Amino acid sequence: MKRVGRVLVTVMAALLGVCAFLGYRGEVTLVEPGFVAQAQAPVLIPLDPALVAGQVGAALVNIDVDATGFGIGAAGTGIVLTSDGQILTSHHVIKGAESLTVTDIANGLVYEATVLGYDSGADIALLSLGGAADLPTARLGTSSDLRISQDVLAIGDAGGDGGEPTSVAGPITDLDATIVAMNSADLTRKALNGMVEVAAPVMGGQSGGALADASGAVVGVITAASGEGARAQGKPANGYAVPIDTAMRIVAQIRSGTPTDTVHIGPTATLGVQVIDARPAGAQVSWAFYGQPAREAGITIGDVITAVDGTSITTAKALSAAINTRKPADPLRLEVTSPNGDTRTVDVVLARGVPN
Repeated sequence: MKRVGRVLVTVMAALLGVCAFLGYRGEVTLVEPGFVAQAQAPVLIPLDPALVAGQVGAALVNIDVDATGFGIGAAGTGIVLTSDGQILTSHHVIKGAESLTVTDIANGLVYEATVLGYDSGADIALLSLGGAADLPTARLGTSSDLRISQDVLAIGDAGGDGGEPTSVAGPITDLDATIVAMNSADLTRKALNGMVEVAAPVMGGQSGGALADASGAVVGVITAASGEGARAQGKPANGYAVPIDTAMRIVAQIRSGTPTDTVHIGPTATLGVQVIDARPAGAQVSWAFYGQPAREAGITIGDVITAVDGTSITTAKALSAAINTRKPADPLRLEVTSPNGDTRTVDVVLARGVPN
């Protein structure tokens, strides 16, 4: 199975700086640069890349993703949060995963991972390694103390090749970058705000890896990188990371066991449909997958879902949010309008799906 390292990749257009995510399913992320924060910074500690890489590397894992439904595998990196195997990584690393195999850098052991939860909008996920114990853990810093021009180190499984992590260093150039992610397969978009931008050539496979400061503390989760298009135009290579404070707030929400409209907890439930916004309101079915709950219940292309368990559904996003708080095997009662205007009530039971 082909293995492709995942990372957000930057493409520079002629008139507008943009960033593109090249995932294993051809996802593309457009980045609109944010405003560079201006601050009077204290004297910064010099960064020793080799020293910091040695401190941080032992608290990383390599993640192999099996997404056989798409006919290809992928790879990324994770950060060890607890000695019993809670792993912080990027959501896009585990998106679509039917199974996850994780190799701990420190002990070389291989573990099967389960997804504890994720926030797709913030591109953060939390995993658990079965049978893990006594793993070296990352020392977490705070992203609130980061400064423009501060040197940091991005470290992870560059290229998705496994083995020891590789690292690149560079100065922080932006503390509030905005990334708009577009999936080239279905043209959906996702905004990532408040990203840390670093002038460093981050590579595929380093997604989910650590952005570390000169003391060896993890201050961000690597998510994005500039692409070949930028370099071809003589533009500087940049990497992007989710601030660690943002990531750990999401981790705390996942650990609480309470889902929200954005944070999903546990196994992913699926209705088995692709939907788009309907006019004037609702979620219109653009595809109903064979063998999945919606199709088995008679929902077909062109049907519009207008309510879930009595709650109005006005957009495709609203339907996703409603399902996000449910679990596999949960029953749903849907209000559905056919293309000819007929309305009906449809009862379904959600199936288990892959992280979305």
